[in-house]
Parts: sequence; C-alpha cells; structure tokens
Amino acid sequence: MNMKVGVYCNRQTKKFLAVRDELLKILDRKGISYETYYDTNEIAKPDILIVLGGDGTILKAAIIAGMRKIDLLGINSGNLGFLTEFEGEQAEQAVDLLLRGYKTESRSVLEVHAGNQTFYALNDAVLQRRFDEGADDNVVEIIAEIDGKKVDRFVGDGIIVSTPTGSTAYSLSAGGSILTPDIHAFILTPICTHSLHNRPIVYSDENLMKVDLSDTDRRVALVCDGKFCGEYAKSDNITIGKAPFGVNFIKSEDGNFFDKLLFKLNKWSSQRR
Repeated sequence: MNMKVGVYCNRQTKKFLAVRDELLKILDRKGISYETYYDTNEIAKPDILIVLGGDGTILKAAIIAGMRKIDLLGINSGNLGFLTEFEGEQAEQAVDLLLRGYKTESRSVLEVHAGNQTFYALNDAVLQRRFDEGADDNVVEIIAEIDGKKVDRFVGDGIIVSTPTGSTAYSLSAGGSILTPDIHAFILTPICTHSLHNRPIVYSDENLMKVDLSDTDRRVALVCDGKFCGEYAKSDNITIGKAPFGVNFIKSEDGNFFDKLLFKLNKWSSQRR
C-alpha cells in the first residue's frame, strides 16, 4: 500500500493501550505504512489521520487535519465519542474501510477574529462572562449583528456560536437545536439570558457575525472548542465567520447520523458520574 497513515493517540483515555496496540498490529499485518503521534505538534502530513480518543481528542487534531487537507478517521478509545466513526473494538473494520476506499463528509469550521488574533473551532466559539469580585453583577451585554443587521441584544452569561458539528455539544445543553452535518448553517445560542424572548437562531454559514460589547468596562472570555483563547473588551473587534477550509471526516458505508444521535443521546442520558 502506498497509503501513509498517521495515528494520533491520547494516552489519557481509558482504553488507549488496548486499542492502540490492536490497531498497530492490524496496520503491520496489512502492510500499511504509519507514524504515531502523541502531541499535535508532531503531526506531519499523512494521507489519513486516525485519531484514537474521544471527541476532545478529535477537536485537538481536527483543525490541523483540515488546514493540511488530511482525511480524518476517529476510533473511540475514550468514554463518549460522537465524532468518532468506530468504537475501539472495531479497529479492523476501520482499516478495512481504508483499504476498500471510502467517502468523506466535510464539516465546516468557525474562523474567529478577536483583536489582532485569529482562532478556529470545529464545534463552537463561546463568548462568556468572567467573574469579577468588584462588580455589582457579572452578566455581560452582547449585541450581535449578522451582515451588518442587528440580530438581538443578549444580557446574561454569554452566547455560543456553533457549527452543525457542535450543535450536539454545548449549544444543545443550552437549549439549541440539533443541526444535521449537511446543513450549511451556524446556530447562535444564548446562555442563561435575562429575557425570555432571546432564543437560538439558525443562520447561513455564508454570513459574517459581528459581536459588540455594549459596556465599555466589561470584558468577556473567548473559548473555542473548550480552549480558553483570551479576554476581550469593547474596543476589540470580534467577528465570527466560516473558515476557508473544512475538516474531511471518513465515513463508513452504513453510517447513519440519526442512529448515532439516538445512541449517543441515550448513552449520555443514562450515564452516571
């Protein structure tokens, strides 16, 4: 095989060793060249990147894969893997799919400009309040505009801007709708607002959102895919749009978004911490 495979591993997941060892044996047996990575900085430019972990691990590797046009395949070796295509015990099925030929599904990515910095997110970008002991209250007031038109004023804990991929994550917990991956849209979901009229809004991913902080003294924290990016004030120009690249996920022939959705939601609902 001329195919070059990269295997990105998360050592922290509970099934990591067993899944990794089995996968590498299969790749050796089938004569597939591979490299293993344990840090995103190690990822080179293979034809395919297999990610061993859960959704958090995929989020760490996805932006790199998207920028470098590397097809990505997730194998769950963690607890819950909504973005993974196979479970840990299905490593051989995953490799056989690569050998037979496969289809990909492109997922959109958010591009966030804040101040003089740029960030990317596969799931979501969150602008949220930060706690200030000296403040009379700790809510934030955010005015959102889409293509220059005012959408609404949100007073509360903040807002979530989510891709269809991220619509089953934080946005869903905050009351947002689930978007299927093939929808070319983003969703703006308010977090614990003080007005009952504030509701999630689905809009075209071709539009550009501008965020304005009405309070000159208040700062907000920006979090992209769960990673803290910094704190920003009214003077910082914050825009959120669609990145010029997407992430190509390898899909199994019998993959069904709704089957996976029901399975994962039922699993989440019954999970005990």
